[in-house]
Amino acid sequence: MAREKPIEVITPPNVLKAKIGGAMPALDQRAIARAEAALDKMSGQFADWVNEELAHLLNAWAAYESAPGPVTKDELHRRSHDLKGLAPTYGYPLVGRICATLCKLTGDEHGELSPPDRLLKAHVDAVKAAVVGKIMGADHPVGLALAAELEAQTKLLIVRQAPLST
Repeated sequence: MAREKPIEVITPPNVLKAKIGGAMPALDQRAIARAEAALDKMSGQFADWVNEELAHLLNAWAAYESAPGPVTKDELHRRSHDLKGLAPTYGYPLVGRICATLCKLTGDEHGELSPPDRLLKAHVDAVKAAVVGKIMGADHPVGLALAAELEAQTKLLIVRQAPLST
């Protein structure tokens, strides 16, 4: 048997603290309170804004449905991504959850997927139903069941179509 070399463990220096300038400052509670007050002031407009975002999503779906392709799919992704981030702020966390799943189908996170149009439409229709029905809570039983089923169908599609990662 050949002579084995001893193992040497090298621990690099941690220079992160030097790069960020030491400890992070404490959060400014007054700034947080001002931001929350500003959000409360604008909350009366949230219903209009979420409906406007829904209209953008529905337009993107109509464009995709009439001419499926990379450009219209990208627009559908962009609109669902916008709603994914904005919906919880507007008081629609369930819409954000559904849009997160729609983003997985239309984005490139899992490689190039070819989702069936009916699954994409089910997501868009679920968002529309939640906004029009004013399903604002994240604990609505029908909304939760719908979101869970959409997530399960999306996961199944990803498992079937996504390339194996090495």
